[in-house]
Amino acid sequence: MKNKIQLIIALLICGITLAQTPEKISYQAIVRNADGNLISDTSVSFKISILEGSSTGNAVFVETHSPTTNTNGLVTIEIGTGKVISGAFASIDWGSGDFFIKTETDITGGTNYTISGTSQLLSVPYALHAKKADNVPNYKVGDFVKGGIVFWVDETGQHGLVCAKDNLSTSTKWFSGTFGNTYAKGDGVYAGKANNAIIMSTHAAIGDDGILYAARLCNELKVVENNVTYGDWYLPSLHELNLMYQNRSTINTVSTANGGEAFEFDVYWSSTEESDNRAWIVNFGNGQETNVLKSVSNNVRAIRSF
Repeated sequence: MKNKIQLIIALLICGITLAQTPEKISYQAIVRNADGNLISDTSVSFKISILEGSSTGNAVFVETHSPTTNTNGLVTIEIGTGKVISGAFASIDWGSGDFFIKTETDITGGTNYTISGTSQLLSVPYALHAKKADNVPNYKVGDFVKGGIVFWVDETGQHGLVCAKDNLSTSTKWFSGTFGNTYAKGDGVYAGKANNAIIMSTHAAIGDDGILYAARLCNELKVVENNVTYGDWYLPSLHELNLMYQNRSTINTVSTANGGEAFEFDVYWSSTEESDNRAWIVNFGNGQETNVLKSVSNNVRAIRSF
């Protein structure tokens, strides 16, 4: 006769510990033989698999346990704390879809798993997903991530601005050879991205001499860090440029430590236009901001948002 396992309480949400590691799910089962008799005070073995997508999906995590039943045939194990066969429990992205738990049992305590069952995980993954969200890193000024050096973060710590570790140029004009209003008047955080697009599209319309200018230099920059290519760079707005100046000491230290270069004690272009023939700059020698002719050659340092 075949043995069988009767599962009574597959998941106990109270068994999840979110503030500590390792993360775990409490699992209980009552084990009976084919005659319906309890398997009491006996060492049994379980193979636990977390399946993704469906009851026959890919196993993203597999482990084994060797608990002992109590007088009532009850076993209690903590999924996530067994002997790992494959995968990492803490790395499961619970928010990515449906997950199922597959249990395989050998009531003799060996590895001849002749009993199996699969059930869907419901509320537990959401709690674990919340834990995973808590582990999302908070960025800070000076971090070398996202292709450059962080010089501003928002109140969540998850989004902000980075500047490239190198100067793109020490002698580049703001315009493409033709004076005219581009209406790239944006200022403030993230404003430079729209300014950059406006500048390029307007110059294409009013006249482009084919020589690289500040906004186009930024637009064409590609930076590879840790095998990731970042290609969405832009010329900072006046406000973003001032934020860079305020954090220039930190940026300089991190840039040079990572093979980059420090700011010049000189003028840098912003993407904020003043008039048809003038745009705003910041002097990184003294912090002074003013507007100058677009035909003047100045320094360029690109930034990107994340």
